[in-house]
Amino acid sequence: MPDTDTVRDPRVLLEATGIDVRFDALTVLSDVGVKVHEGEIVTIIGPNGSGKTTLVRVVLGLLEPARGRVALRPGLRIGYMPQHLRVDETLPLTVTRFLRLGGAATSGEMRRVLQEVGAVHLGDSQIHDISGGEMRRVLLARALLRDPDLLVLDEPLQGVDVIGQSDLYRLITRVRDRRGCGVLMISHDLHVVMAATDQVVCLNRHVCCTGRPEAVTRHPEYLALFGPQAADALAVYTHRHDHRHDGQGEVVPIEPGDDDAGQGGRRGG
Repeated sequence: MPDTDTVRDPRVLLEATGIDVRFDALTVLSDVGVKVHEGEIVTIIGPNGSGKTTLVRVVLGLLEPARGRVALRPGLRIGYMPQHLRVDETLPLTVTRFLRLGGAATSGEMRRVLQEVGAVHLGDSQIHDISGGEMRRVLLARALLRDPDLLVLDEPLQGVDVIGQSDLYRLITRVRDRRGCGVLMISHDLHVVMAATDQVVCLNRHVCCTGRPEAVTRHPEYLALFGPQAADALAVYTHRHDHRHDGQGEVVPIEPGDDDAGQGGRRGG
């Protein structure tokens, strides 16, 4: 049985250690850990099926691991932004009404969080009429209604184009800076993470590698793909493990004599 406890360091919002999750004979997570301090952005990256969303479910108390410990700061308020949210297309639902479904928020509170995420103009729009990027902002506003100490964002860039991704990266950073909350962010984009990320955890059913990202502001490939402004908001990270990732983000073992073997990381994103 897992142990749920409180953290001893008041600066730590959440700490998960030794997490094992198995579905029948399949091991989904093995000895996985993650820690988030207040005001810190931690990004978990990995290929599809690596256990990222499973780890989020454990952290949120929605899934009981076979082994491990999740410790939270006493009274911790968590705002959660899901990867997917399906709304019946036949249901007339404005953005404001959608936000109201999350609790007893006042009109002023809803307008304030919509303004914070740059979506105040969407209040009267039908949920089904807004774009993917606008929906991500609305979901972020919904998470912020809880006045969270910790934001948990599962694939916050789902369905967002490249330019919109850069804007959302900067928005999340501004929210962190303004509120001082911690952020635990899940991403499938293994080769692209926020430059402002304080810690990156590479997950492939176990923790492959963890550490600070390397900021890339002048790399030719990032400049070509995103432009100078967006490149300033993006980064690659350095592996210190036994693999690299290909252009699609899939794990590729490092062979003896590989130029990357000494650094353990991808060069050029």
